[in-house]
Amino acid sequence: MKKISVVFDGLKFANNTLTYGIKLGENSNALLSGVFLESFLYNSYTLADLVGTQGLSQVKMKHLLEKDEKMRVKSVEAFEQACKKAEINYSVHHHPSFAIPEVLRESIYSDLLLISADETFSHVADQQPTQFIRELLAGIQCPVLILPKEYRDVEKVVLLYDGKPASVYAIKMFNYMMPWLRSKPTEVVSVADEKEYMEFPRETVVKEFIACHYPDADYTMLNGDPENEVVTYLEKSGKNCLIVLGAYHRNAVSRWFKSSMADRLMKDIHMPLFIAHH
Repeated sequence: MKKISVVFDGLKFANNTLTYGIKLGENSNALLSGVFLESFLYNSYTLADLVGTQGLSQVKMKHLLEKDEKMRVKSVEAFEQACKKAEINYSVHHHPSFAIPEVLRESIYSDLLLISADETFSHVADQQPTQFIRELLAGIQCPVLILPKEYRDVEKVVLLYDGKPASVYAIKMFNYMMPWLRSKPTEVVSVADEKEYMEFPRETVVKEFIACHYPDADYTMLNGDPENEVVTYLEKSGKNCLIVLGAYHRNAVSRWFKSSMADRLMKDIHMPLFIAHH
């Protein structure tokens, strides 16, 4: 049995995250751990909401705190009911502390972590990738599935490969976590620099490795700037793909699977992204 941690903001419950989590739980017979973050610095109201005719209102604060608590309870109930209906093993973790350290701690004890790409745990609106997601990806200790706003069944898997250990490691972790997707059409995509020959890095060994797990995979070689070429290619691939890519760390050994690639994909592609550190 695997452990999949699903991260929620109890004040802005993400139904897309719940649906993806339930689907993964059903397919993998995993323990689904609902992680409900409750930062001390984050509520549904602002300071302006607390001001009454005579200044700061303790009555208003009490009412708004109670409202927030009810919303958080309702979110947990929605998660529990969905798990029970799907007959999935589950647990619930409450973290009334600072959000980033707590979710990073959760990742140490998880096989996979799921989170919506637009989570902010803040009042402040933020473009994707949000600052919260950037900080999460920089320090996470397990593979992570970054989710689009809308749930879609996965119809195709795209494995991004650049010849470096990080990209191969991501493919290994994806195969370990989601073996049921081996039956889906799979494509291995790489990019050659304009000055390079149009051939896959270490072509013989990578195709031998891929064939062991995805024997019917197709191979596509693009030419040009990796970040732009991959995004342009994926934009034409339809909306029901799942993308697998390597390390997010800024000091990653990969020559092009670094933060900018993941950031561009989150911003422009809006597909599930399976990201694993090496």
